[in-house]
Amino acid sequence: MCHTFVGMSSPPLFSITPSVSRYADVIVPLYLPKTLTYVLPSELDPFAKVGCRVEVQIGKSKRYAGVIKRIHQHRPDFELKPILNLLDDEPILQETQLKLWSWIADYYMSSEGEVMIAALPAHLKLSSETIIQYNDNEPYHPGSLSDREYLLAEALEIKKELKISEVQKILDVANAYPVINKLIQKRICTVWEAMYERYKEKKETYLLLHPQYRNESALEELLNNWKHAPRQLDVLLSFLHLLKTEGQVTKIGLQKKTNAGPSVVEKLVEKEILQLDKRSVDRLPSLSRRISVEFNLSAAQQVALAALHQIMAEKSVTLLHGVTGSGKTMLYIKLFAEEVLKGRQCLFLLPEIALTSQIIRKLQQHFGGYVAVYHSKFNPAERVEIWNKVRSGEYQIVVGPRSALFLPYSNLSIIVVDEEHDPSYKQQEPPPRFHARDSAVYYAGLAGAKVILGSATPSVESYHHAITGKYGLVTLLERYGDLELPKIDLIDLKKIVRPPGEEVIISAQLLESIKQTLANGKQVIIFQNRRGYTPYQVCRTCGWIPKCQQCDVSLTYHKSTQKLHCHYCGSSYPLAKTCAQCGNHDFRSQRFGTEQLEEKLEQLLPDAKIARMDTDSVRGKNAHDTLIKQFEQQRIQVLVGTQMVVKGLDFDHVGLVGIPAGDSFFHFAEFRVNERAFQTLEQVSGRAGRKGEIGKVLLQIQDTAHPLLPYLMQHNYAGFFQVEDEARKAFFYPPYSRIIKIFCRHKDKQVCNAAIETFVLYMAAAFEKYLVGPSEPPVGRVRNLFIMECLLKLPRNSQVINQCKAHIHRSITDVVMQPLYKAASFAIDVDPQ
Repeated sequence: MCHTFVGMSSPPLFSITPSVSRYADVIVPLYLPKTLTYVLPSELDPFAKVGCRVEVQIGKSKRYAGVIKRIHQHRPDFELKPILNLLDDEPILQETQLKLWSWIADYYMSSEGEVMIAALPAHLKLSSETIIQYNDNEPYHPGSLSDREYLLAEALEIKKELKISEVQKILDVANAYPVINKLIQKRICTVWEAMYERYKEKKETYLLLHPQYRNESALEELLNNWKHAPRQLDVLLSFLHLLKTEGQVTKIGLQKKTNAGPSVVEKLVEKEILQLDKRSVDRLPSLSRRISVEFNLSAAQQVALAALHQIMAEKSVTLLHGVTGSGKTMLYIKLFAEEVLKGRQCLFLLPEIALTSQIIRKLQQHFGGYVAVYHSKFNPAERVEIWNKVRSGEYQIVVGPRSALFLPYSNLSIIVVDEEHDPSYKQQEPPPRFHARDSAVYYAGLAGAKVILGSATPSVESYHHAITGKYGLVTLLERYGDLELPKIDLIDLKKIVRPPGEEVIISAQLLESIKQTLANGKQVIIFQNRRGYTPYQVCRTCGWIPKCQQCDVSLTYHKSTQKLHCHYCGSSYPLAKTCAQCGNHDFRSQRFGTEQLEEKLEQLLPDAKIARMDTDSVRGKNAHDTLIKQFEQQRIQVLVGTQMVVKGLDFDHVGLVGIPAGDSFFHFAEFRVNERAFQTLEQVSGRAGRKGEIGKVLLQIQDTAHPLLPYLMQHNYAGFFQVEDEARKAFFYPPYSRIIKIFCRHKDKQVCNAAIETFVLYMAAAFEKYLVGPSEPPVGRVRNLFIMECLLKLPRNSQVINQCKAHIHRSITDVVMQPLYKAASFAIDVDPQ
């Protein structure tokens, strides 16, 4: 795909003469407000295409692999540098992708360079590396050098070339440039920039019989008159057996089979009995390509599928509102089969990596090698291979989280956004802070594809668009197999007698239900959306709570590490034994996390097989998939988990879902709090009773009078939506407005406050009636940076929104140009979740 290229000193700028008539706008992986324009040299011009990577210089010497966005003949009124090299024979990006990048950068107020960083696999994003080279023509005198200068000069004399990272290790310093500069001034070394292709094809060494022994008689004569070492004969016979049974033999495979060292195989090669054959191989295992969707849909599913076909012919976006366990995935599979048979590509977006393992197994059952999964757990080389196979059309169904949207589809026809309500579709850090669902809708318009948004609990915005006619709407309101939705019962924590200050973790009623469920041969899910053992500890005397030194948050006690952890910056601290405020040593635990729940259940159910699923317990590439398989196979009876257990997982034998801390979902100062609570509790409830008898959900809660609960207990999404939609309209929140949130960060709290107030002052001149704030967010300091925020609630008017975005950019520039605020960092979040 790419030219291999090595570092060299940057050539001088080409002279710009009248014969040079074409220019290229190039996106580089940096935050830059505009794309850069370069001269397209005549020798590269015939081969350059939009979407190809090129080597370009930025500043005095730094070089990057950028992507050509546009080729044109409009010369800007400033000095231009030339493109140094063309890195691809054919474009690695489609033009529709570049249009998507541009839209994301514009809509979410980021730069195309930031979108490029998010979109491209690491091995396709290249930048030059500084190389220090020894000057053989300039002898040095050790007496004229400092200790560090002499240490580096000696290392250079031996190795001739060193990377900056190697120099840092030799000198044991983070900043090696002062020492390097001294050696450059003394002409002991020179500096240049090198750029290398990171992706390399994987090679495997195969073994073949030498041509002279490929006829049966010659081989028989060799074996009958064997005069070599007996061990070599054993290896040769094993090779012949593998060749007959498997068709091909790798060098490593033969060595493993025979426990022979490489020298035995090498001897057979030297004697011209075997030959080595190096081949390029895939890093990813391949399956046979097949289509098998021979399952029957229920009557309700057949009606829904017919409605999908009809509405998709009329609308570009369709919302599929199907209750949990209704079989939405079966409908997706039927649609995918139709498109694959036509040679088209399908994208199946999921909110998190956690969901991909179960879905990919289902899809591979039906489509085999047509299916690819793409996410950040793959290494950089594997991601490049997936990228290339999607571009070539070899993979026709792609499953993955939001990053899968950026792959180079050549013939995309359907995008399914499953669990479309999930906030994980919105990227938070680093920018671009884009929403994959909304970006998929725009991208489908560019690609001429259709979008299906699937959910049992749609976002308020999507459901609003559906009932007002912007989107199509298909409903599937009964479970597959005529099963009933689970029954939700409340356990009133106020009625449970307990010692003062002591929390109820597992009530007697919940424990009895767990035991009865296990006795019936069913499984149990216990959902608690807090990881760790104890969310915070409190001094019994004065109420002091241990907090992170870098963030304004309490520390969570993790029993597995015997430390206090900050879930914002990742810092860890020793357990607090003495109160920093009053000096006492008496602490009590407040609230409980998944670790404590797991421990409590192990005490109460000593014979049960219990496991925990959260980000602390599920690490590594395949750990999550392994745990899900164990639960599917009923090797685990009780699964304790955070939101990982909520999102679309399908288990056949779950009879009970327990939610020990129901109140924790309802008390946040955020306009989406009721929507999030309904979605989360309805989704986790939906894990119960998906096969066989009706499932049961027990919700431990103190606020039994909360107005959301009747809708939840009746699984009445439409009733919930009506109330929530009216409240949004009354208070001018989405979908009736558009929100842009602006954050300011600075290490000094007073400077941070002054900077955001100055920004608000600039914005108020034209947008005062839309401004809210500034104010301090719930967590006002993270990683030693203080945070202030304000937001704009704008009407759904594109002209007003575009004017406001331009004003935001100008106002931020005006603020940070002031000396007092130059270190202030501003971030913009469009459509915050």
